[in-house]
Amino acid sequence: MPAKEPQSRAAYEEWHRDVQSESAAADRPWHDLLFRHMSDTDLDGCRVLEIGCGRGELACRIATSPTRPARYVAADFAQSAVRFGQQRAQALDTSARARLRWIVADIQRIPLGETFDTVISCETVEHLPDPAAAFREMFRVLRPGGRLFLTTPNYMGPVGLYRGYLRLRGRRYTEGGQPICRLTSLPLTWWWLRRAGFRVRAVDSIGHYILRPGRVPYEPNGIARIERWLWPFGLHSLFVAEKPGA
Repeated sequence: MPAKEPQSRAAYEEWHRDVQSESAAADRPWHDLLFRHMSDTDLDGCRVLEIGCGRGELACRIATSPTRPARYVAADFAQSAVRFGQQRAQALDTSARARLRWIVADIQRIPLGETFDTVISCETVEHLPDPAAAFREMFRVLRPGGRLFLTTPNYMGPVGLYRGYLRLRGRRYTEGGQPICRLTSLPLTWWWLRRAGFRVRAVDSIGHYILRPGRVPYEPNGIARIERWLWPFGLHSLFVAEKPGA
């Protein structure tokens, strides 16, 4: 186990315990990106791995959708996150719960020997000591011809400038207090994917924010009408990638 892993694990355990209320609505914009590009064939009757499942919002949403996987493994680095997901799943019907498996797992060393038709990872790789290892592991556990749906922050827009401003002020951007928060971008994520052996099939983004000094960034009304022209600068990026060899 790397020397810093126990400290990182403890930090994420605490972060998931303290993050917003378990009763809060799931309003993750990156999930909207997923469903723009995910088709029935990526889920229906498939073996799906979500690595970095957080508190289980997406796992429970997919488990109860009309297009249901045959098996859905929801994994996270933090035991507290997995526990929240298991609690959330108690509200599902028996058949949906039977398809779900919850495990504690490090995306840099996925403890699974089986392969999956679809792998999902949302807003995770930017919080890792070794992102390249995570991409190799996701490639390994995906079957040939299977697809990866990966979202990361994309700091090519105003929030990236805000990070630079904080650095000049001697402060660090922590994305809600997380211990590792890498400066990710569309080109960097693309490079990680290609280096691991993936073929990139689609790229998209969402989240175009206006910055106000000392206040939370906000997304103006009507921005969706011009979003297609601003996609390289959206805060959240999506990559759809395929493992060759089908």
